[in-house]
Amino acid sequence: MDPAEILKKIRTLEIKTRGLVETAFAGDYHSVFKGRGMNFEDVREYQPGDEIRAIDWNVTARMGNAFVKKFTEERELTVMLVVDVSASGNFGSTTQSKRELAAEVACLLAFSAIRNNDKVGLILFTDRVELFIPPKKGRSHTLRLIREILFFEPKGRGTEPALALDYLNKIVTRRAVVFFISDFQAPDFSRALAVSGRRHDFVAIHIHDERERVLPNIGIITLEDAETGDQIEINTADRTTRARFSGLVDEHEHELARMLRRNNIDAIALQTGKDYLPQLRSFFKQRERRIGIR
Repeated sequence: MDPAEILKKIRTLEIKTRGLVETAFAGDYHSVFKGRGMNFEDVREYQPGDEIRAIDWNVTARMGNAFVKKFTEERELTVMLVVDVSASGNFGSTTQSKRELAAEVACLLAFSAIRNNDKVGLILFTDRVELFIPPKKGRSHTLRLIREILFFEPKGRGTEPALALDYLNKIVTRRAVVFFISDFQAPDFSRALAVSGRRHDFVAIHIHDERERVLPNIGIITLEDAETGDQIEINTADRTTRARFSGLVDEHEHELARMLRRNNIDAIALQTGKDYLPQLRSFFKQRERRIGIR
């Protein structure tokens, strides 16, 4: 794509996701993710009903009247988008690839964070860490993140989530909100996930395509693994073959779900070609109810 096409695509994505943020999603985001704590702001005279533990005894002794400390919530968060850009993300049986869906969801989350005055950073990974952009604020920074997610050309083709999570745990030392966006077609990474789940507020976003779950009945076809180049010829007209294919996918997804539950990781499943906003909003509402935020 030439620069004009790239800018047009990024601008179109910005307009769409910013509209969603302004009209529907930002409140969901704001209500679920807490700041790091409380900041001291000022002192004021004690009033009946104030918490006794909030009394500032030094000021009280100096002024001769009881004074209490005033605090404001520290809302600013660090949000990390950890996005899988391996070769399998280029697949899409609709007008949208998995990578394009990942970019759109990341864009929505990034603009929600920026509207909430949070900092956003990015890690792109394949079978290696491809790119790290430190957390910052601002529209131009967010647009850079989206450009990289959409158009970065990775050197690797495979998927190694453990390497990305190990890197995250080393480079982001304070607790952050982590959105890990991947199709999760990867080897076991439970050890690194367990560490990240303890250190951060971790949300896994599983991107998939319907054709990766259900084979169409179209006769003999050749399937190629986008990451390894391996090919296999199968007869999709055979009902047993189609059932076995779907069974292997179900087994993989059940194992992924068990691993996430075991590590208390929240998860969202999104499909290419389908409206993702209802699922995201449903997830945030359920999370809000579960953790008791009002």
